[in-house]
Amino acid sequence: MKEENNGTPKNKWSRIFKKKWFFPAVYLTVAAVLLAFVVWYQNLENQMPDMAEDQKSTDFYNPAENQNEAQPVMEQQEVIKKPVVNQDQAEIVTKFYDYNADTKAQKSALVLYNNRYYQSKGINIKAAEGKSFDVLASLSGTVKEVEKDPLLGQVVTLQHENKVVTHYASLGDVSVKAGDKVKQGDVIGKAGENRFGQEFGTHVHFEIRKNGEAVNPEKFFNQPVSKLNKAAAKDSSSEKAEENDAATEEKNAGETEDGSKDSAENSENSDGTKDDNAGSEDADGTKEDSSDSDKNTGDSSDKNQEDANNGAEDNNATENDASESSASSASA
Repeated sequence: MKEENNGTPKNKWSRIFKKKWFFPAVYLTVAAVLLAFVVWYQNLENQMPDMAEDQKSTDFYNPAENQNEAQPVMEQQEVIKKPVVNQDQAEIVTKFYDYNADTKAQKSALVLYNNRYYQSKGINIKAAEGKSFDVLASLSGTVKEVEKDPLLGQVVTLQHENKVVTHYASLGDVSVKAGDKVKQGDVIGKAGENRFGQEFGTHVHFEIRKNGEAVNPEKFFNQPVSKLNKAAAKDSSSEKAEENDAATEEKNAGETEDGSKDSAENSENSDGTKDDNAGSEDADGTKEDSSDSDKNTGDSSDKNQEDANNGAEDNNATENDASESSASSASA
C-alpha cells in the first residue's frame, strides 16, 4: 500500500518542490513577465502623444464640398486634330513639301500658280463632294490675326502655348475676330476658294508652325503637342549639323582652291626658270656661233694672204725668167 501511495501525483509535486532549483526558477519567470509588462507599458505611453498630435492635425483638414477632381497630366495635354468635322471624309489634295521625301511625294506638294510651281508649307484639305465645310480649331488658343489676303483669301492665325501657331487660309466665312479665345473643335470659319489654290476649288489651307518654322501637319495629327517640341529640337540639331557640314565643305573648297593657286604659281615659276635657262642656252649658242664665225673669218684671211704670197712669188719667177731670156738674146 505504501508503494502505491508513493506513485501518486501528490508525491511527485512534493518531490519537485523539494528540488533546490524549483523556487529560483519560479522567481525568475515571474520577474521576466513583470519586466516585459513594464517595458510594454512604457512604450505604449510614449506612442500616445504622437497619436494625439496626428489626431489634432487631421482635425484641421476639412476638404471643401463639390471640389473638382484632379486630372492626370496626359489628359490635360491636347492632341492635335485635323481642322475638319468629318476627318474620314476629308481629302488632302496637297501635301507638305518635305526635302527628304521621294520625288512622287514632292510633286504632290507643289502648287501651280501663274505658270510657276511653289513649295507647299502646309496641306490643302477639301471635302470629298467638293462642297464647303466647317473649319475647326486644331488646338485651343487665341486668335492672333484675321486678314483678307488677295491671293490666299480669308486667313486666320491662332496662337497656342510653347510658341506653336496654326494657320488657316482660303476661308469663305470667318466666325472669329482677333483676340478671341477658342477651344479645340470650335468653328472658326468655312472652307472657301482663293486665287493661289484655284485648281483645288473649295478647300482650306492648314499649317502648323513651331518657333516660326513650318512642320508637316500629317506627322503630328493625333499626337500630343509635346511631340512638336521634340521635332523642333531634332530639326534644330539637324540644321546645325548641316550648317557645320556646309562650313566644313566651304573651308575645304577654299583650301583646295588655295592649293591649286599655289600649284599654278609654282608651275609658272618653274616655266619662267626654264625659259630663262633656255635664254641662257640661246645666248651661249649665239656666243659660240660668233666664236665660230670669227674663227672662220680668221682662217679665210690667212688663206687669202697665203694665196697672195704665192701669186707674188709666181710673178717674181716670171720676171726672172723674162730677164734671163732678154739677157740671152742680147749676148747672142
